[in-house]
Amino acid sequence: MGFFSYWLRGILFLTLLVTFSFAGNALSFDGSVEVITHPGVNSNYLSKNLLRSIFGMRLRTWQDGLPVRVFVLPDDAPLHSTFTKQKLNIFPYQLRSAWDRMVYSGTGQAPFVVHTEEEMRARIASTPGAIGYLSGSMINDSVQVVHIDE
Repeated sequence: MGFFSYWLRGILFLTLLVTFSFAGNALSFDGSVEVITHPGVNSNYLSKNLLRSIFGMRLRTWQDGLPVRVFVLPDDAPLHSTFTKQKLNIFPYQLRSAWDRMVYSGTGQAPFVVHTEEEMRARIASTPGAIGYLSGSMINDSVQVVHIDE
């Protein structure tokens, strides 16, 4: 192989390296995750235990009788992992295991899965009784931020 072939491989390698580093940055977020609800939900503060009951699909209605509608990102989404670890103090696989037990035993249902934060925000904003989470940079006036008491 001549010099030109090695040079071409080097350029290809650097191009791929730069491409994947930018793709990785596009999938990351600022590290903060906030619990959000539909603006009509009357709970601005939730305890960590209540939040676990909601996302564990054990709490089915809000205090005013409105059905709770839980929205989550896919299990492998970085924000989902951050949410479960920071806000619920459990691992994503533990949450999935609880949902699967309820679904397969016929005692409950799994949450609604959305594929992007934009979809999460839109679904929460348009669904009465909805709850979910977003990175801090994705929050706007269409949703309500809920504070979690330790």
